Amino acid sequence: MKIILIGHGMVGHKFLESLAATGIEHAQVTVLCEEPRAAYDRVHLSEFFSGRSAEALSLVEAGFFERTGFSLRLATRAASIDRRGNTVTTVDGQVLPYDKLVIAAGSNPFVPQVPGRDRAHCHVYRTIEDLEGMQLSGSKSQTGVVVGGGLLGLECAKALRDMGLQTHVVEFAPRLMAVQVDEAGGRVLQAKIEELGVQVHTGRNTLEITDGARGRHRMVFADGSHLEADMIVFSAGIRPRDELARQSQLAVGPRGGIAIDSTCRTSDPDIYAIGECAAWNEQTFGLVAPGYDMARVAARHIADDADASFVGADMSTKLKLMGVDVASIGDAHGRTAGSRSYQYLDERRQVYKKIVVSPDGQQLLGAVLIGDAAEYGTLLQMALNGIKLPAEPEFLILPSSDGKAQPGLGVDALPDSAQICSCNDVSKGRINAAVGEGACTIAEMKACTKAGATCGGCVPLVTQIMKLEMAKRGMAVNNHVCEHFPYSRQEIYHLVRVGDIRSFDELLARHGQGLGCDICKPVAASVFASCWNEFVLKKDLAALQDSNDYYLGNIQKDGSYSVVPRMPGGEVTPDGLIAVGQVAKKYGLYTKVTGGQRVDLFGARVEQLPLIWEELIAAGFESGHAYGKSLRTVKSCVGSTWCRYGVGDSVGLAVELENRYKGLRSPHKIKFGVSGCTRECAEAQGKDIGIIATDKGWNLYICGNGGMKPRHAELFATDLDKAQLIQLIDRVLMFYVRTADRLQRTSTWRENLEGGLDYLKDVLLHDSLGLNAELEAQMQHVADTYQCEWKTAVTDPAVRRRFRSFVNSDKADEHVVFVEERGQIRPARPEERVPAMAEGI
Repeated sequence: MKIILIGHGMVGHKFLESLAATGIEHAQVTVLCEEPRAAYDRVHLSEFFSGRSAEALSLVEAGFFERTGFSLRLATRAASIDRRGNTVTTVDGQVLPYDKLVIAAGSNPFVPQVPGRDRAHCHVYRTIEDLEGMQLSGSKSQTGVVVGGGLLGLECAKALRDMGLQTHVVEFAPRLMAVQVDEAGGRVLQAKIEELGVQVHTGRNTLEITDGARGRHRMVFADGSHLEADMIVFSAGIRPRDELARQSQLAVGPRGGIAIDSTCRTSDPDIYAIGECAAWNEQTFGLVAPGYDMARVAARHIADDADASFVGADMSTKLKLMGVDVASIGDAHGRTAGSRSYQYLDERRQVYKKIVVSPDGQQLLGAVLIGDAAEYGTLLQMALNGIKLPAEPEFLILPSSDGKAQPGLGVDALPDSAQICSCNDVSKGRINAAVGEGACTIAEMKACTKAGATCGGCVPLVTQIMKLEMAKRGMAVNNHVCEHFPYSRQEIYHLVRVGDIRSFDELLARHGQGLGCDICKPVAASVFASCWNEFVLKKDLAALQDSNDYYLGNIQKDGSYSVVPRMPGGEVTPDGLIAVGQVAKKYGLYTKVTGGQRVDLFGARVEQLPLIWEELIAAGFESGHAYGKSLRTVKSCVGSTWCRYGVGDSVGLAVELENRYKGLRSPHKIKFGVSGCTRECAEAQGKDIGIIATDKGWNLYICGNGGMKPRHAELFATDLDKAQLIQLIDRVLMFYVRTADRLQRTSTWRENLEGGLDYLKDVLLHDSLGLNAELEAQMQHVADTYQCEWKTAVTDPAVRRRFRSFVNSDKADEHVVFVEERGQIRPARPEERVPAMAEGI
C-alpha cells in the first residue's frame, strides 16, 4: 500500500507514530513536509525566545524514520492532487502515486485585511522561520505589538517580552481570550497580564498601518486613537489550509476546512484529512488534542480497524500564559438554557473561578479558572464523565480557611473509560493495566503508556490513579530504601535532620532494624553529609561509604583509579596545566579532557593516590568530587570576556557557582552549565542547573539531564541578577536534597514530582511552604563548612593508611600492567596482559 502524508507538523507526526503502532505491513509511506525541518512542538514555540533551540523542540525520536522505513521529504510542498489518477504532484514536478492520501496541512495565520499589513518588520507567528524573522526585527526594535488577544496572541506577547521589547497587545474583542473566558475572567486576566508589563488594548479596530513619528509603524484605530511600535506581529487566529481540497473539488465545510466523516475520510474514500485543516460536522479544531485523536483514527482506519471513529473533541484547555494560570472547561459562558453559575473572585490575589451547572444542579457543564487552576483536573473529569455534583457545588471552587480549595472528586469515582491524558489518549483503565504490567513510577508510566509525556498537565492525576491501583492490587505503595528502614530517603533525611542524628548506629537504633546493608549505609552517609557536611572518611562514617567515596576516586574496571582535580568553570592557569602534566608524566597516567572541561588522569594505583594528590594540592588544586554524589562540574563558554556575541560573564559566574556548591552532597551527581548568550555554547539546557545570559539578566533552567534518558531543562525564572540567581539555586538544590529518592537525578525527581514545575515554583518562588529562609541558611552552612576532602585525607595519618593495595603491606600490586596507546600510557586490557604474565612479570 502506498500512503502519502501531506504535512509533517504535530498532527502529521502523530499519524505516523499511530500508523507504526498498528503494525501495518507492506506499507510504503512518503511524507511531504514543506518546512525545512521535521515536526516540532508548536505548543511550546515561545520557548524558542528564552533559549530553547529548534532541535530541542523536535518531536521526532532519534532513528524514527530509519526504524519505520517511512520516507521524509523536507522542503517539499504538494502543488496538486489528481483524484482520478490517485497521484500528488509536488511544486518541483514530481508525480507520486498513492493508494491512500492523508492531508495534515494545518492552518495559516489569519492576517486582517488592513492597509500596511505587509510592511517591513510586520510578521506572523507560526513557524520557526517566522520566529527567526521576529528575532532579527526584535534586535533592531524597542517596542512591539501583537495583534490578537487569544491563546496564540498571548503566547506571542510572551515571546516579545522575552526579547526585551516594550510589549502591547491589541484585541478587537472587548476582552482577552473572548472564546474561552467570560467578562469577569477577562478583567482578571487583563489585570494579571498588565502587571507583567504588557499593555493591553481591547475593543480596538485597526483601520490602517502607516509610518510612525517615534516608531517604525503607527496603527490607526477606528476610535481615532493610535499606537506606535517598531515591529508588529499578527496572531489573530488561524484559517484551515484547504486549498488543495478546493482545487481537487473535495467537499469543504461552510466556514472552511476539508469536510470529513467519523473515520476522518473526505468525500473521496481514498483521501483523509486530520488536524486544523479538517472540518468535522462543520466544526474545525484549533487545539492539538483533537488533531491527535483524528490522527489515531485515520491510522487505525487505514490499517483496517473498522471501529475507529472520531466523535468530536472536548475543547477544554489549561494553559500558563506568561506565568498566569488560565483554564476553560465546556460551556464556560453558560449558554445552556436554564444553567446556573457559581463565581468566586479574590481581587487581592487576582483569582477568578466560575462553574456552570445544569438546571437541576446535578451536572457540571463548564468552568473558568484564572490565576489558580488547581481544580482543573477534578472539574474536567466531572464534566467529561457526567459525575454527579455534591449538594453544595460551590465548595468545589471556594477556598478553605488555609487558602486551599476544598477537596472535590476522588479518582476512584472515575470510570475506566475516563480519558486522563488527552494528548496521547490514555484512559484510567489503561493506566490501571500498566500498573499490572509493572509500571509503578511516573517515569515508568510515561514510558509504558505515554500518559503525561507530552504537555505534562495530567501528571498529578496519573499519579493518584497509579497509587490507588497499586494499593488495590496489594502492592506496596512506598519507596522504602531497604528492609532495614521502613522509610524513603526523604523520610530518613527528615529523621536525621529533626533528630540531630550523627551516626548510623544511632539512626539504626532509633528508626531501623537489623545491621544495615550496602543500600541503606550509603544512603545514610549521603544524608549525613548533606545535613552536617562532616569529613566523609571520619571514623564511624568511612565504613558507610561506597567504594568510590571510600577511596575518594572513581574505581575503573581494571582496579586502578582516576584522579580529577577541580577546575572551576573550566578555568585553569598555564602553571596549573603544567603541574597536571608533570604529575601525569611522573606517575605514568593516561590523560583526557572530560566533557565537563576538566582533565582526568587515569590509571593511578591506590597507594599512589595520596602522593598524586599531595602534588596537585601543592599546585593549588582541590578535589573535583568526580567520585561523589555531589557537584561535578560547572561548564561554561568564554562569555562576554572573549566572545563577541556574549552578553554575560559566563566564566566568572561559573567559577563563583562551582566554588559555592563544590561541597554539597546530594542524592545523585549534579552538573551545571553557564552560557554567556542564547547561542548556548555551554549546553546549559542539558544540565541539572542551567544558566543563560540575556540582555536583561540571567535565565535559570532546572532539572535537565544529558545522560541515558536525556531531558531538556525547564525554564524556572528569568531576568535575574546574580544575587537572585544564587538565592534560587540555593533553594532548588537544597529542596532536591531534602525530597529526592535514593540515587535519583534531578530530571527523574522532577518527572515524579506531584504538581511538577508549578509546584516547585509555588514552593521556591512564592514560598508556599515557608521553607525558603531555612533552605538558604542550610546551603550557606554547606558553603561555610567546605573542606577539600583530599587535603584532609593526606594530612591525616590514620586516613592515609587506608590507601594501600594490601592490608598488611605497602607494596604495589605488580599485576597492574600498563601499555602505550596514541603516545600515552593506559591500563592493559586482559588480553594484552597474558603474554607479559606468561613471562613471569
